[in-house]
Amino acid sequence: MKGPHLRFISMLLMMALFSFLMVGCGEKEVPVAEPEPPPVTEEVYVEPEPVEPEAPAMEIAEESYEVMEGRTNGPMLPIYFDFDKSNIRDDQVQRIEANAAFLKDNPNIVIRIEGNCDERGTNEYNMALGDRRAQSAKKYLANLGVSASQLDTISFGEEKPLNYGHNELAWSQNRRDDFVIVSK
Repeated sequence: MKGPHLRFISMLLMMALFSFLMVGCGEKEVPVAEPEPPPVTEEVYVEPEPVEPEAPAMEIAEESYEVMEGRTNGPMLPIYFDFDKSNIRDDQVQRIEANAAFLKDNPNIVIRIEGNCDERGTNEYNMALGDRRAQSAKKYLANLGVSASQLDTISFGEEKPLNYGHNELAWSQNRRDDFVIVSK
């Protein structure tokens, strides 16, 4: 009788030892230190220094024809169009007349009028509309006395947006003619 009880007790001891080892060998959770939050700093508003008003556009030195708005070289300015239109808007007449005055004062400058559209419409339609816009500006400048030899045109359609948004603000900025100086 001693034999079966001894086997049973040995078996219980082995199971208890095995259970103890299994519980004792489980993965221990290592505490992870949380990163400290950045120190709180107080933002201080600094009043910007006053900016001197710029010289009128026509008084800018010839060597400083930088891009001022859109892709247009200063002192010229781009003109903007209504949706699906190529006629010069009334509110853009002053801009194109200032561009004409600059070109007449600088007959050695040749520009490229770049017609642009917003993303709506097919590529083919927008290329044609961009061309109509560039041709409209060229004709307007010529009627103001700018030499045709100073004017070249190209259409980029919707391929060169300034604003990549998909709303009226973005589209209105992309419906434009840029005036880029190509030679002096």
